[in-house]
Amino acid sequence: MNQLYQVVCNKATIAYYEETKQDIEHVLQIFIRCNSGGTTLSYSDLLLSIATSQWEKLDARKAVHQLVDELNRIGHGLGVTKDFVLKAGLMLTDVSSVGFKVRNFTHANMKLLEENWEHIRNALIETVQVVTGFGFDTRSIRATSALLPIAYYLYKIGTPSNFDSHPSFEQDRKAIRGWLVRSILKASGIWGSGLDTLLTALRDVIRETEEPHFPVEEMQRAMAHRGKSLEFSDEEVEDLADIKISDSRVFAVLSLIFSFIDFKNNTFHIDHIFPRSHFSRTRLLKEGFEEGFLEELADGANRLGNLQILEEKLNIVKRTQLPFDWLRNPDVFSDAEKRVSYCNLHLLGDVPQELKSFPIFYETRRSRLRDRIAKLVNTR
Repeated sequence: MNQLYQVVCNKATIAYYEETKQDIEHVLQIFIRCNSGGTTLSYSDLLLSIATSQWEKLDARKAVHQLVDELNRIGHGLGVTKDFVLKAGLMLTDVSSVGFKVRNFTHANMKLLEENWEHIRNALIETVQVVTGFGFDTRSIRATSALLPIAYYLYKIGTPSNFDSHPSFEQDRKAIRGWLVRSILKASGIWGSGLDTLLTALRDVIRETEEPHFPVEEMQRAMAHRGKSLEFSDEEVEDLADIKISDSRVFAVLSLIFSFIDFKNNTFHIDHIFPRSHFSRTRLLKEGFEEGFLEELADGANRLGNLQILEEKLNIVKRTQLPFDWLRNPDVFSDAEKRVSYCNLHLLGDVPQELKSFPIFYETRRSRLRDRIAKLVNTR
């Protein structure tokens, strides 16, 4: 009994087992699990430490963290991380595998990253400028991995400093934007499982293309071959036509439909055409809607058929006005011609004067939006 007491209460016994595997990946995973109670270190922190120890002229940790901060200050920011920057380094320098593995952080590969760091940095800055110029931010860019093929393309063509604005690159920007938006809209998820294999395949396509343009068709074929098709079925189109404002894809689908909007030089809001405040139970009952119909109306108010992209200053003026009244505000639309033009561009049709006509307006506009989406998502 005394021996049992000593073992349980007094002896400083440590339970352990000997790890026989020499795989560094396994060692790092053990370290991360054991260290979870202390200062949190992610896998990328440890990989960054490896890079830091191998760079000779630059401080890898400082360079990566500074670039992450710089990228996230562009536009409204895309929320990129050090993981993104490190993977971009592997991809842009043509390291055979872009996998986030220790075996890819060899001395030779890290030397390649250091030697090309300035070019990598410029390509990522220009990429983020292009994508934020499309209007995307942390809420609407579902996966920053989607930026890597764009960054590789810019890196390959020498990263023109004015790619995001010069007219000579307009067709390229249009192609990039269309490809990016459609990859984001896929509900099944393009940038999830099999990411490293997909990125490597897209890099091969971009590297091997001989045409001086962003190779959308070639990339789509490579994606389809790996079960990541950018073709949209009728069911997927219907799903997009019913998308809610809370869905992270809502900006992407609106920007696809209304591509004429200048997101680069203006700040925009996603606006409820019929203001959400008008869909309270009290107001709807006052308008004469039946009790059993209220939930459906409130739900429709938050779906695509009642949403538009509106310039910030116009949205401030609009506030809780019904669309019929706002469209007749002389400070916003000086004449009927401008009002009609706006309605046509935004697929509003005949805007009813009263809330009681919202159901007809909603269904009619939803139909227009669905037809436009069907035409655009399957256009290369």
